[in-house]
Formats: sequence, structure tokens, C-alpha cells
Amino acid sequence: MAELTLVIGNKNYSSWSLRAWLYMKINDIHFDEIRLPLDTPQFQREIYQYSPSGRVPALLHGDVRVWDSFAIIAYVYRTFPDSANWPKDKVLEGMAISAVMEMHAGFMELRNHYPMNCRKTPFKAPLRGKVESELSRLETLWGDMLAASGGPWLCGDLGIVDAYFAPVCMRIHTYQLPVSERLREYVERVLALPAMQEWIAAARAETDVVDADEWKDE
Repeated sequence: MAELTLVIGNKNYSSWSLRAWLYMKINDIHFDEIRLPLDTPQFQREIYQYSPSGRVPALLHGDVRVWDSFAIIAYVYRTFPDSANWPKDKVLEGMAISAVMEMHAGFMELRNHYPMNCRKTPFKAPLRGKVESELSRLETLWGDMLAASGGPWLCGDLGIVDAYFAPVCMRIHTYQLPVSERLREYVERVLALPAMQEWIAAARAETDVVDADEWKDE
């Protein structure tokens, strides 16, 4: 049995679960996994024994309970100091922390109109709401980090900020959202990670359907 247990939702839909899961995977941190299907009686019946907020993801480490994807990542990189952390360069560190917090609190148009759906066949989706302005912001945000670090990851080395934006990469891929060639290459690089391929394969094997997270034509 692993020292850590990560409680997640459906791999097809749960973008917040993906962030914590991917961060631990790319750092070769061994953990057990409990999957609770979203919007089901099982989820409502079991989630509060793991997560006081009633949301996923949640991390169990002995008597410690940590919930929220960023809190889990922060706890893990303090507990396992050899894991990928923030960039050592102070300029890049400031950019990475700010970008993660911006993602944590923002990009609501992208999140609300384009739910993560790893199982869906990619297609060119219409632009909805004010998503164009958020894609423009993404061009600047990612572009500035790639320019400052030289790549290939947002801040040079694969780290927290890349794990945090992985669900955005999935959305861009699934809905074929318009981004520059440089950003498209970064999206493909993230999706090609062995851990991402593992997540996507598991997501495609799921059969649960969460209607609220399925694409609907207007």
C-alpha cells in the first residue's frame, strides 16, 4: 500500500483532479488512487470522509487530509523536496506562481463553455462567450513564459505550472480552439507526456456520463 492516497473524480471530466494527479505522476511519487464518479449517489455518500469541502481532489497522508488541487501540490512539494518545484530563477518563479493563481481563479469562459472531455473526438467548436479574450490572454501568458525561459516547458523545466495548465491543453485539443503554432506545439508536448497518455487512456475507458460536462450545441 502506498504512503499517499489521492481521491479523484472521473478522469474524463475532472480537470482539478488531473492537476494534482499529473503533478505527482511526473515526479514519480507513488500513490494509491480512489476514484469517485461525479454526480452520483456514491460520490455524495463517500466524498466527505475524504474531503471536508465535498470536492475532489483530496489527498490522504496518514492522519493528514489535504483538499484542493493547489493545496495538494503545495503539500506534496514540501513533503517531497526533490519533486519539481517553482523555477529557481526569481523572475520565472514570479511568473509561474502568478500564472498558476490566475488559472486557479480565472479563465471562467474557457472553463464554463468548454468542459474538459478527454473521451470526445476532437472537433472545431464555435467560439462562445468571451473565450476569444481569454485565448488572447493565454497567448500572452504562455508566450511570455516560453520567451523568458526558452522552453520547452513554460518555465524551462517541467513543473507545477505545466501540470496546472494541462486541462487547458486538453480543452484546446478537444475543441480545436484557435491558438498560435507555438502554443499548439506546447499543447501537443503536454499531451504527449506518458502520464497524460495514461490519464487519457483511462478516461476513454470510462463509461460514466456527466450530462452537465458534455458539449451541447446551441
